[in-house]
Amino acid sequence: MGAKSDYLENKLIDFLFRGQSYTPPATLYVGLLTSAPTDAGGGTEVTGGSYARVGITSSLANWAGTQSAGSTTASTGTSGTTSNNVAITFPAPTANWGTVSHFGIYDAPTGGNLLYYAALTTPKTINNGDAAPSFAAGQLSVQEDN
Repeated sequence: MGAKSDYLENKLIDFLFRGQSYTPPATLYVGLLTSAPTDAGGGTEVTGGSYARVGITSSLANWAGTQSAGSTTASTGTSGTTSNNVAITFPAPTANWGTVSHFGIYDAPTGGNLLYYAALTTPKTINNGDAAPSFAAGQLSVQEDN
C-alpha cells in the first residue's frame, strides 16, 4: 500500500516533535517508475517519449478521506488510507517507456523529493502508440502505518 520516503519521515518528525516548520506541497506529482525506489529515494523514473509527472492539487476533493474511498470531507476513519478521487492520466507515450512496476508521489513536477511510493499490483509494459496510461479514481492508494 505504499511506503514513506526518508525525506518525508524526517520532515514530519522535525515538524511534529522538534518544532520545525514544514509546508506541505500545494500540488503532489505522480510519477511512474520502471524499478523500485527505496525509502532513501532512487528507482528509475520513466523518461522521454512525452512522459511527464501528473500534478494533483492537494485537496479534500482530489484525495479521499480515511473513512472511505471517494469521500470529500476531512479524514475521520481508522484505515490510515487515502486514494485518488480523480483520474490520473499521463500523456500518451511517443516512445517505449518500458515496464512500469511502481509509482511515486513527489513534491515537484521534475526532480524534487520522493514522498511516497508503492509497487503496482500488476506491472505494465507501455510502448509507443499505446493509450495514455491512467489510474481511475480510487485505483492509486497510500496507507499510513496501521
